[in-house]
Amino acid sequence: MLTKKQNFIETLKGGNPDRFVNQYEFMAMMFGDPVMMQSPMARPGGDPVVNAWGVTIAWPAHVPGQFPVHDYEHRVIKDITKWKETVKAPNTDFPDEAWAGYEAAAAKIDRNEQFVAAAIFPGIFEQVHYLMSIEEALVAFYEEPECMHELIDYITEYELRYLKELIKHGNPDMLFHHDDWGSHISSFLSPEMFREFFVPAYQKVYGYAKEHGIQYIVHHSDSYAANLVPCMIDMGIDVFQGCVTTNNVPELVKKYGGKIAFMGDINNGTVDVEGWTPELVMQEVRRACETNGKYYFIPCLTAGGPGSTYPGVYDCAAECINKMSEEMFK
Repeated sequence: MLTKKQNFIETLKGGNPDRFVNQYEFMAMMFGDPVMMQSPMARPGGDPVVNAWGVTIAWPAHVPGQFPVHDYEHRVIKDITKWKETVKAPNTDFPDEAWAGYEAAAAKIDRNEQFVAAAIFPGIFEQVHYLMSIEEALVAFYEEPECMHELIDYITEYELRYLKELIKHGNPDMLFHHDDWGSHISSFLSPEMFREFFVPAYQKVYGYAKEHGIQYIVHHSDSYAANLVPCMIDMGIDVFQGCVTTNNVPELVKKYGGKIAFMGDINNGTVDVEGWTPELVMQEVRRACETNGKYYFIPCLTAGGPGSTYPGVYDCAAECINKMSEEMFK
């Protein structure tokens, strides 16, 4: 029987996996570094917090995640042409002793079984609209492209400094990076505009990662992004995690398998709901496994991490995936 790590590799290269990769099992995701921890975390139903970028974050009760507060008063950038006056990247220069707990956690991971995954979120696109609101950001790509290029470059340089420290102190062999690039029906930017503004930035970040010991890039975007897959390949992404069903994942596997793998196709919005049942979860897991096949595909809830909004859904999906492995890998 292959290790979780070996089975992941065989799946990505279209080799000889002996079962489905089961959601996030191959990845030991690292949290708690001092750069991340300098920002307070919003809690479901709790008071809003202000993170290290100065962005106000709220997590209303009964919603699946936290969101920036974007009324005019709370925006960090109120005028994109004056962004340099209000945007200050968080500190990444912490003494070695501040990384001791992070290093100790990394040392405990069995690297024969799992990849040690550095985690960065939000991503570059999300950071842009966290600072100014999604509406203002989308308008600014058209009206003030030079300022947007400058802001993206600034965020990219911060990410490179952050990544350098994560690599130094955790020695990761995988990077798990969040950046949602669309709704469930379309990308936020056209492929042409996305290629202009974000492909060069991510080529810098992901290129640096792979030049410094990181073997695989897993990028989370639980959205429609089928039209951006060629850009993802050019960026150096190995796994598009979060691919919701509107992407037509089986078609993506058929068209791009071998260049990039796809992790998801079990929508949280379908199964991770009030009143969910094991039968519903099994129905969706079966559909995903049977239509996507054994290679270049990892069945997984589309959310950006192991777990679910409603207790039990993630574990139920894992059990159903194991059942499909028994059926399809005889």
